Amino acid sequence: MIETPRLLLRPHALEDFEPWYAMFSDRELFRFIAVPHLSREDGWNRLLRYAGHWSLLGYGMFAVFDKASGKLIGDVGLADFHRGLGERFDDVPEASWIMARSTHRRGLAAEAVAASHDWLARAHAPARTVCIINPENAASLRLAEKFGYRPFGSTIYKDGAYTMLERPAS
Repeated sequence: MIETPRLLLRPHALEDFEPWYAMFSDRELFRFIAVPHLSREDGWNRLLRYAGHWSLLGYGMFAVFDKASGKLIGDVGLADFHRGLGERFDDVPEASWIMARSTHRRGLAAEAVAASHDWLARAHAPARTVCIINPENAASLRLAEKFGYRPFGSTIYKDGAYTMLERPAS
């Protein structure tokens, strides 16, 4: 488990499914995401995929909890999603973050992203990490830039346009 001043981050557990799926059912939150709505079955399979990352790779997505309330408020971490975007993208950990709308503009995403990247650097020391972001998602692009991600290309993924970004190891 990772603790920050306002957050707790840990790998997902089965009891996270209902609050996690409720967050993932917020269509407005997902307007910039390749899959804007998940069925319960798809959500369940995604949660199991997250567990598989930890089991097989030793890293993955963290469930993010507000320390004050104990509520699940986000998904942040690094994973290997095998998106098929090429060697320069698919062969390194991919950063991913999404936080409940109630947390926006409070610096919580930055706090969680910093904690997950710091943990990965200590535990695995990757040479670089990558992410893809919808070019219309200005807030996410600002967050990526804050953590040293720089554009290196663009791609179409699941019928949507995305900017590919990379971050060298610090």
